[in-house]
Amino acid sequence: MPKNPLAMALAKVIIAAAWADGHLASDEVNSLKNILAELGQTGGSGEMALTANEWGELEIYLHSPVDAAERARLVDGLAAALRGPGDRALALAALDQMLRADRVITGEERAVADQIRAALERVDLGLIAQIGRLLRGANPAGGPNREQYLEEFLNNRIYYAVRQRLGVAPEDDLGIPADEAHTLALAGGLLARVARVDNVVTEAEFVRIAEALESGWGISRERAALVAEVALAESTADLDYFRLTKEFADGASVEDRVRFLDALFAVSAADGEISSDESAEISRITASINLTHSHFVAAKRRARGDMS
Repeated sequence: MPKNPLAMALAKVIIAAAWADGHLASDEVNSLKNILAELGQTGGSGEMALTANEWGELEIYLHSPVDAAERARLVDGLAAALRGPGDRALALAALDQMLRADRVITGEERAVADQIRAALERVDLGLIAQIGRLLRGANPAGGPNREQYLEEFLNNRIYYAVRQRLGVAPEDDLGIPADEAHTLALAGGLLARVARVDNVVTEAEFVRIAEALESGWGISRERAALVAEVALAESTADLDYFRLTKEFADGASVEDRVRFLDALFAVSAADGEISSDESAEISRITASINLTHSHFVAAKRRARGDMS
């Protein structure tokens, strides 16, 4: 249960409204975060301030576009959380501030904001209606709800993103057990880290990532390419490196982790050489997935042998 249901419901609707044109630029995201942070100062005695965990939960809505059906569910949730005219005025003011955030109001943004405004202005704030909403709860059913995958999003972002692309649980499409699908996603993230060491991902590196996923987990080339694409896209975000390596170490046997070092070096050697920065990153990963420096040295020797 959120510390302040109104604050969380309002934050979700503001983010949903910002997705009206299907795109969120980095400066828009920063503006949104500033607006949401200001709610904690303008809501009175800081009771609207969001906790660190609540900020983490909101990331799932910043991750990908919110469509009309999901936005309608979030607006219903906000309407249910209103307890008086002051709450409604605060919500409408925050909506207006969001529209002005990037100083460019698109037709889509204006239309969505007008729909949200009309929905909130229709809410009956009489005592009987408020009691009815309280009994029903502030999170009415209906419409898509990505929060059912919140734990998955927080713990294994790449797995979550693959699910979003496929529309089903990855294991149901890839034909492998769920635990292997989770480990596959983590592996993709680590391979992507090596490819991004120099901030440039080449076609050869992409191919090596896909090949490692295809051969290591027995999935199709097409699906391996999809996972590689998602992993590279998600690796630009602030992924939790500790969680990524810990979960991979927990899900893969020692033998599988040793073989995985070969895949990491294959990605680093894709352009014909293993740079010192790539080698250092693989050394770091080696230690983080509970392998020894001897494992790292042996894998590097094998990789150099393959290149000669």
